[in-house]
Amino acid sequence: MVNGDAGRHRRLNWHRIQQRVERIGFYLLVLLVALPAAFVFFWMLSLSVKTQVESTAYPPIFIPRAPTLRAYAEVFAKNPFYKYTVNSLVVGLGSTILALAVGLPAAYSIARWKQQRLALGILVARMTPGLSYLVPWFIMFKRIGLTDNYLSLILTHLIISLPLVIWVMIGFFEDLPSELEDAARVDGCTTFGFFRRIALPLTQPGIVATAILSFIFSWNNFFVSVIIAGPNTRTLPVAVFNMMTYEEINWGPLAAAATMVTLPVLIMTLFMQRQIVSGLTFGAVKG
Repeated sequence: MVNGDAGRHRRLNWHRIQQRVERIGFYLLVLLVALPAAFVFFWMLSLSVKTQVESTAYPPIFIPRAPTLRAYAEVFAKNPFYKYTVNSLVVGLGSTILALAVGLPAAYSIARWKQQRLALGILVARMTPGLSYLVPWFIMFKRIGLTDNYLSLILTHLIISLPLVIWVMIGFFEDLPSELEDAARVDGCTTFGFFRRIALPLTQPGIVATAILSFIFSWNNFFVSVIIAGPNTRTLPVAVFNMMTYEEINWGPLAAAATMVTLPVLIMTLFMQRQIVSGLTFGAVKG
């Protein structure tokens, strides 16, 4: 009995050690993956509080000797940064709302009637290079007078938002038990009534996560905005790009502007990470 208890005790200790090693290995792997992104953000933040001399020093100075907020003040003094922020908010919210309004019924239709060809067509359209859309759209918007307009930007941002909403939500709608719709039809519920009263509330975690991701992708979008946006509708990524000149690059204000573009999305992701994770894993285990 004593030897048996000792053996169980050794196996239990070995199991605990193995769990600790696996946990340490997992955290080290996460650190290895996150370290490059964390270093880039740290370097950007460090540049934003350095002087121009420290920014161009060699060897590089990682920690500024006398941090200053002069670069942030210069960004607001020389650029209508508030206006660019409002533009990004309007375009991001507008494209997200429109993508949800169109994408949710489309995703439900594809999941309900098994329209795999339509889903594949949407995926192929998303994989097509954006330049093939942007040039014709720019010509069309210019002819109908929609250049430098919120509507044109919102519509072009749907290239990213709409396929994302459709493809993510297809999985959520497919996970809904068919018995729910059968029971709703017995009670006299129509297809649209089931979609509005039952399907949407049950997939709310996925809708929230998809909306957050759609807004983030729209907020960070540069390629579409740099072609379609004008002086009055310029978004934050385009504004940061336009701060670079051929004569010189003023690293302090450039890094300060990039930090102010990145920080809102980073803070929103940190605060909403639970909703994003729970939404994207909702319905992953069936039964």
